[in-house]
This record gives sequence, structure tokens and C-alpha cells, in this order.
Amino acid sequence: MDRAQKAESIETLKGVFADAGSVVVTHNLGLTVAEMEDLRGRLRKEGAAFKVVKNRLALKALEAQEGSDYHGLFKGPVGIAYAENPGTAAKVATEFAKTNDRFKIIGGFMGETVVDVKGVEVLSKLPTLDEVRSQIIGLLNAPATKIAGVLQAPAGQLARVFNAYATKEAA
Repeated sequence: MDRAQKAESIETLKGVFADAGSVVVTHNLGLTVAEMEDLRGRLRKEGAAFKVVKNRLALKALEAQEGSDYHGLFKGPVGIAYAENPGTAAKVATEFAKTNDRFKIIGGFMGETVVDVKGVEVLSKLPTLDEVRSQIIGLLNAPATKIAGVLQAPAGQLARVFNAYATKEAA
């Protein structure tokens, strides 16, 4: 890789790190091409991506100071899974790591916050943004439905009473 390609790669990684809600750092030594394509397909289906990165270029893109927490993540054969939604990449990577012993999660980060393997696991269990939105809508709709039922009940009772008198007089 020449100097121009390195600079372009650093700029690409800066954009990835800036746009990502979270980044999961993994070791992927020994994965076959088919396994990598399977992982990428699973991530793509959820709106995430996977990229194999050079450690020094990733650290330069993060503008990490020597001895920072980022340096512990970027050692060995590293790949990153990332997505705009903070839990998506962590969820898919954790599921894939359970089924493949050659794929290891090292840690991850969300902006300036670096997390370890347990932090990524916790992040993977969080609901997605769409799930949270649907829960909020459900909570907002429930009281409105109950209010409509309460307001409608007296009118229904009156209608049944009038109907009973009408059928009684008709008979």
C-alpha cells in the first residue's frame, strides 16, 4: 500500500468511525471465505458491515494517543463490525461468535467509550431503535384505548336499555 492509498484508507475509516453508532473489534484468523461471506451477509441484512482493517491505520484514523484504550483492541488480525444502530453490529457479531470458535470478539467502542467483551455482549442484548420506538408507541396507545373504552361504555349501556324498552313495548 503506497502513501496515497494509506491516506485514503485512513479517511475512509474516519468516516466509518464517525457514522457508526458502535464498532465491534474482532479477531477473525482462520475464517474461510465462505464464513466471512456468511458473516457479511448477516450484517448486511441488518444494516451493518464488516471490514478487515490494518491496526496502525485504524489507530491513526481514531487519532488514538499512545497507550490509550484503543491500542488494546487493535492487535493481531483485526476486523471491525459497525452499524449506525449501536446494538446491531454487536448482536450479529455475538451470534456469529457463538457458532464459530475461530471468530473472537475483542471489544468495541461507541464514540470515545471503549468497552470490553462483556460490554459488547450487554450492547448486543439491548433492543434496537425500532423495537424501542414500537414499545413507546404501544405505551402511548394503551391509555388512549382505555379512555375510548371508558367513554364508550355508558353510551353502549344506554343503547342496550333503550333497545330493551323498545322490544318490551313491541311485544
